[in-house]
Amino acid sequence: MELLSWLNRTVAGKCVFTMLVSMLPVVELRGGIPFGVAGLGLPYPVAFWAAVAGNLIPAPFIVLYIRRVFLWMRRRLPRFGALVDRLEEKAHLKGRKVSRYRTLGLYLLVAVPLPGTGAWTGALVAAFLDIRLRKAMPAISLGVVTAGLIMTALTAAGVNLFA
Repeated sequence: MELLSWLNRTVAGKCVFTMLVSMLPVVELRGGIPFGVAGLGLPYPVAFWAAVAGNLIPAPFIVLYIRRVFLWMRRRLPRFGALVDRLEEKAHLKGRKVSRYRTLGLYLLVAVPLPGTGAWTGALVAAFLDIRLRKAMPAISLGVVTAGLIMTALTAAGVNLFA
């Protein structure tokens, strides 16, 4: 209960809470920035940087380890085989669009804040296209910052619309 109070009442706690929300797959910073601003009352720049940081934390681990994790899941948790198949299929479908332009394509995939895009998808695609971490992370990072700027602008427009 004390942790929840800290997450909701202090600026540091609100930043950590925003980072945690932004680390979630699917939600990412598309949900983290509005959550930080409208849900927790963080100033726009603070919510932006907290969401960007949170969204980037999982990316290098996904690029480096997701293929091993999927292999482990197939061997040890066969019930999740269908989920792994769907995620791999998604990566390959998105990868077709990215493969022609490599890092530029990866940047664009991450930068456009639409469903099915973002740091998680970009990292997954990078892993399956064998894009090295040192090439993938700058593209993913720049894409996350771009998506964050777009989401901050959309959040500001939405907050002002309903204010």
